[in-house]
Amino acid sequence: MRIPPYFYSRNFQRFFSGVIFGAIVSWLIFLYIFGHMQEDQVKLIHKQEERIADLVKEKDIWQEDFKKLNEKNKELLTVQSISLKITNASKYKIDAFSVFDTQEKIKKDISNVLAKDLTIVYNSRELLEKTIENKPVKLNGRTYQLTVTNMVIYTTLHIEVELSLAK
Repeated sequence: MRIPPYFYSRNFQRFFSGVIFGAIVSWLIFLYIFGHMQEDQVKLIHKQEERIADLVKEKDIWQEDFKKLNEKNKELLTVQSISLKITNASKYKIDAFSVFDTQEKIKKDISNVLAKDLTIVYNSRELLEKTIENKPVKLNGRTYQLTVTNMVIYTTLHIEVELSLAK
């Protein structure tokens, strides 16, 4: 079997040269389009990297603010001060200085709850009541017994106390 000599024919030479020329032109067009698309992709990636960097900075700022707020809230969830009020001192005609002095003594007795967590203070509220109620108070030559009527436990511990004559 013999292969026909196509390379001698002018029509085949034109066809093959057209195929080769077309392949070269199409390859150049392909390279141009591919390069343009890759350039667009690189620009998009750079924009996304910048946006990601901005978002990471923003996230860090938010997290820092969140940590500061957590610390502030942690501070707020402890007993910061004690407010004590004797409600019926006028009934027994006790002067204001004696009432103030008694309030300060009671505050001193229960001052260990300052800077404690609210849950700890809440769990030991009965102990606080007993501490206040079991201590008799001498005012103007009389002995009085204290009774806790109201106790609100929050960042400020509010306690209302009534006086009664001791038996």
